[in-house]
Amino acid sequence: MKAINMVGIVKCFGPVRANDGIDFQVEKQEIHCLLGENGTGKSTLMNILFGLYHQDSGEIYINEKKAQIANPNDAYALGIGMVHQHFMLVNQFTVLENIVMGNEAGRFFTDEAANRGRVEELVERFGFRIDLSEKVGNLSVGMKQRVEILKTLYRGADIIILDEPTAVLTPQEVDELFRILLQLKESGKTIVFITHKLNETMAVSDQVTVIRKGKVVFKTATKDTTPEELATQMVGRQVESVVSRHGNAAGEVVLELKGVRLQEKAQDVVNLSVRAGEILGIAGVDGNGQRELEELIVGMSPCTEGSLTFLGKDMKKVSIKDRKEMGLGYIPSDRHKHAMVPNFSIQENFLLGYQEDSRYCKNGLVNYRALEEDARKQIGHFEIKVSGTDQAIGQLSGGNQQKVIFGREVIHDPKLVVAAQPVRGLDIGAIEYVHKTLLELKEQGKAILLISAELSEIMNLSDRIVVLYEGEVSAQFVNGTYSKEEIGLFMAGKKAEV
Repeated sequence: MKAINMVGIVKCFGPVRANDGIDFQVEKQEIHCLLGENGTGKSTLMNILFGLYHQDSGEIYINEKKAQIANPNDAYALGIGMVHQHFMLVNQFTVLENIVMGNEAGRFFTDEAANRGRVEELVERFGFRIDLSEKVGNLSVGMKQRVEILKTLYRGADIIILDEPTAVLTPQEVDELFRILLQLKESGKTIVFITHKLNETMAVSDQVTVIRKGKVVFKTATKDTTPEELATQMVGRQVESVVSRHGNAAGEVVLELKGVRLQEKAQDVVNLSVRAGEILGIAGVDGNGQRELEELIVGMSPCTEGSLTFLGKDMKKVSIKDRKEMGLGYIPSDRHKHAMVPNFSIQENFLLGYQEDSRYCKNGLVNYRALEEDARKQIGHFEIKVSGTDQAIGQLSGGNQQKVIFGREVIHDPKLVVAAQPVRGLDIGAIEYVHKTLLELKEQGKAILLISAELSEIMNLSDRIVVLYEGEVSAQFVNGTYSKEEIGLFMAGKKAEV
């Protein structure tokens, strides 16, 4: 029995045809991956199913009955729930309050005992490990996601849509999410899993539908395909596996940290250096000092213990602006928070961080001609898909946003590039492009500090690897010295033998 049958779905945004006659079917009680690059129409299609958008044409059938879905309330009435990429939770409220909000038990007054009883039954039934009394603001990203899933179950959802659910999860949280999804499936739920990650598709799904440029181009049982075939279908060409020839760099030391304490709880200090023409990979599960390292180097937080030198100069009292003028390029782990203003144009975003650069600003006036010239140059070089430099960056896919940020940082000829989680949330085609860019910068003699929670990315690109655990270095070695499994043990706290 088909839980979902979407027929001939068309959705346009101005001249852009986001969904171009899509047919999409999902059988009851299966996990179905909706796969495709960013900006191909996956989320648009599911937002139509959830009632956030309305199709221009086409029909929807739920459990083989024609459905009219005008808004999310209609979707919930049909048993459809959706967990979005950006969670819709109130941090000041408890887990329980967030789950029942708007759907409290009780006719005239809230029946708190009944609310708790219903939620506790769901927690017990599906094996969620969560404290209902905890404030949501105190939870990890993975725990917040469980709250969102519980919200959909509390509202009676039998069809659950998850939009890029693993984009900001640690490997352990991904494993826990997959356990929950399999449990939901066994209990009779139907799951639609929007993603662009091939390993996750292969690990958790029963069926796969691939969308490219607003059209369905491939559908198969997961067991009948391979990651390589899915990658080709997603991008429309064979995708290269970008792997660096790694080894010891002979260039000068560009960045050096000595005796630096990354986290207050850390028992030991950190020592590391990056040389010209080298990629130093920082591996580890998120939350083990990566963010502190990133912010310390770029000047967002002070170096209170030990020394930080860039091109031989003490950086303790050097501002972020001056660090950039010295040749620091920065790709932040949170591009929305630290690298872009969504409502600003691409041209205006190109100015961010370089407002006082002599090329763009003279006597307090912005040289828009030079700014647009550089923006157009990098749009061409990085093959960024835009309608023009006046387009708002928030309208671009995640991959194209990241290309704009890369273009802005590298056009100033940096000596050091700090690339923190540079492919987080990107599709396979954009990932390939980012990795090639990092290797090109290395070949040009730039020093690259690559911070990533993706171990395969670290192993493919780095010359040397530093593993962080609880703010300390658990291992530091030339890439190729240890296997993936051994590095995993270092990530879990095992110390490498010196």
